[in-house]
Amino acid sequence: MSKTPSTKLFDLIKSLSGAEKRYFKLFINSKDAASNKYVRLFDAIYSMEEFDEDALQKEVYGDEVVETRKYSELKAYLYDLVLKSLQFFDEKSSVDYRLKNMLLGVRTLFKRSHFDDCNDMLKKAKKVALEYEDFNALLEMLDWEKRIAYAQTNIAFLDRELDRITEEERGYLAQLSNISDYRSIFFKMLVSIRKDVSRSQKQREELTSLMKNPLMTSEGQALSHTAKVLFHRISSIYFFSVSKFEEFYQSGKTLIELMEGRPALLREDVSEYISALNNHMVSCGRAGRLGEFRETLDKLKKVKPITTDDAVKIHRQYYQGKFRLCINTGEFEEGLAELQRHLKEVKKLDAQQFIKNTFYLQYFCIYFGSGDYEKALDSLNDWLKLSGSVERKDLQSLARILNLIIHFELGNTMLLESLLRSTYRYLNKENRLSEFERKIMEFIREAGKPHSKKEMKQLFENLKQDFEQLSQSPAFGVFQLFDLVSWLDSKISEKPFAEVVRERFQARSIAEGVQGRL
Repeated sequence: MSKTPSTKLFDLIKSLSGAEKRYFKLFINSKDAASNKYVRLFDAIYSMEEFDEDALQKEVYGDEVVETRKYSELKAYLYDLVLKSLQFFDEKSSVDYRLKNMLLGVRTLFKRSHFDDCNDMLKKAKKVALEYEDFNALLEMLDWEKRIAYAQTNIAFLDRELDRITEEERGYLAQLSNISDYRSIFFKMLVSIRKDVSRSQKQREELTSLMKNPLMTSEGQALSHTAKVLFHRISSIYFFSVSKFEEFYQSGKTLIELMEGRPALLREDVSEYISALNNHMVSCGRAGRLGEFRETLDKLKKVKPITTDDAVKIHRQYYQGKFRLCINTGEFEEGLAELQRHLKEVKKLDAQQFIKNTFYLQYFCIYFGSGDYEKALDSLNDWLKLSGSVERKDLQSLARILNLIIHFELGNTMLLESLLRSTYRYLNKENRLSEFERKIMEFIREAGKPHSKKEMKQLFENLKQDFEQLSQSPAFGVFQLFDLVSWLDSKISEKPFAEVVRERFQARSIAEGVQGRL
């Protein structure tokens, strides 16, 4: 028996929900289970906060001498047992498992020549597979139809049904190919926007080229519900990437209506639905439809996760949306309360799922807006400690600019000169030094010199004027995470940053007619 690393077993058991743990105990259902070493090992791991090999061996073997081979076999046995119990647990709710079991039933009946029963089961399975668009299972069912007819030497059936079976096979293969082609477009677009978030001309040309694919001419090119979902997902991220925000909003709304029109499919898989709700929140925020934003946020919170990944995504995207709402409206006190709830909940989840996203920078904005500059700096340092990757280099650049701003607020003038040099080297090395980043660094360098109060105010006013001229630049989009203009206004007016953000939000709401849509 192969050895199972202890951390692998530990991670599997610690990922079990309460219901899955209870099911495992029912699954083993042994009178002497309490005396079995594998049960003691399971209970010890489940109650353990952090992995400790020595403590586990002590719990299972007591003062007995531990044989390495037997201990490894015990862990491997328990791993297989837990995995098997999870498979049985999933069978209760998964259509995929249900279809596989029905087809296994057909195989079992076929071996015993119960051909009529085979056909009855195939009819039931086909109805389920059609509802859930399981085209692979449908192809297997058609193959069984032919095999059963051949085994019965039912020439009349083959003569009558072979053309129909062949036509259905072609149709299902075409639908599978159609879905595969849409997925290829989707992933190519996803890779492009993740690798180049600067919205360069080269990227726009790449995305436009993908949208010229004949499959993207209309929804009618999509041959199934699954393909239609992919069509609208592709359209949605394209419109966002090229700043067509009204089209982004409309395509996202159509996508959600399409998904909600097939509730049976959502009971089987909600991962795409979670992403669609998140994107719709972004579009509502862009369009000023804050009432709809909040409705979508509440809808996301109520989604019942099917997988652990679903639970992580719901948590991640709900709090990202909630933080974004609080940051944009200036409700930093509410944001701080939500942040505390998030930090408590995230302890139950895999922290690695969050570090690649904007959470640390959102923490920064909430702490900054609440006036807690020390915690804001801690959050920024946590972000800056992360290793660089092809993902979100714009945010890495933003973090370095925010680092200059927070140290300026903290009055760390001695440190700012070296920070300016290192920031310039980083941005210049990455060939990402934009005009507004250059302006900020020039301002920080000048503001670090002795100035009168009037002179400092003029420096802030000059920087604000520069930024208002540069705000239409595509590269300026990253500063939507941190309201730089409100920060400058707070310095010019000598008002708290949070108060200025709220005032600017309310002014925009009235000007854009947002209040009527709340």
